Amino acid sequence: MRRMEHARQPGLPFMKMHGLGNDFVVIDLRHGLEAPDAAAIAAIADRHFGVGFDQLATIGHDDDADARLVFFNADGSPSAACGNATRCIARFLMDSTGHKALRLRTDHAVLVAEDAGDGLTRVNMGPPVLDWRRIPLAEEVDIDHLPIEGDPVATGMGNPHMTFFMDDPADAGNFAAFGARHEVHPLYPERTNVEICQLIAPDTLHVRVWERGVGKTLASGSCSCAAAVAAARRGITGRKVQVELAGGTLWIDWREDGVWMTGPTAHVFDGVWRG
Repeated sequence: MRRMEHARQPGLPFMKMHGLGNDFVVIDLRHGLEAPDAAAIAAIADRHFGVGFDQLATIGHDDDADARLVFFNADGSPSAACGNATRCIARFLMDSTGHKALRLRTDHAVLVAEDAGDGLTRVNMGPPVLDWRRIPLAEEVDIDHLPIEGDPVATGMGNPHMTFFMDDPADAGNFAAFGARHEVHPLYPERTNVEICQLIAPDTLHVRVWERGVGKTLASGSCSCAAAVAAARRGITGRKVQVELAGGTLWIDWREDGVWMTGPTAHVFDGVWRG
């Protein structure tokens, strides 16, 4: 069992975790620590002068759930959802408490996490958001066929998503430029995550991920969920799919009670930020 020592160490104790290379700094606020501000978050995120991460998450107390999770992007902006970080923190809390299931409050919803066996952790990310106002979009459009070149799909998973389907992902050209351009599309007033999906086998998708406020990442739980939901809505796959990402594999199951995501997690090291 991993424990973080808070009382005797100056600075800000943290844990470094990742899910398929989608990496996080996690700060446990339940012992009296204060959350860093946006400038400190951006400094910690710097991969050359700081620790480096795709998202930062804090763990806090909650009266009606096992813990409250708050997420931030690498640029310091808030995010209501982060699926892989939720799974990583759920595994840490289950290992710490011996519980096999947890309820975790996020700004999006109260999420149920479970031990899936074989070292895997499962989380219900909740029902997808399919109302254009709540995704949110700037105007009413057909969310299954956005009026954008490439015919993408819009989905909300507690954060906004734009999903493209391509027979050859190389058709997108420079992926970094493609993702950066679409992240700030005027149809998305709060910016958006961007996914490029390719069907590589029945009910198996290859997904490239551009995360809002972060950039290109090796994996993303919410992006994988959004891609799976979009593929099912388009009739490209069923509602249970395997998602192949640069960092590994996630299994997504869109059930009546929400979108369940299963995959591995890793607790890499503990440290203290003294910046």
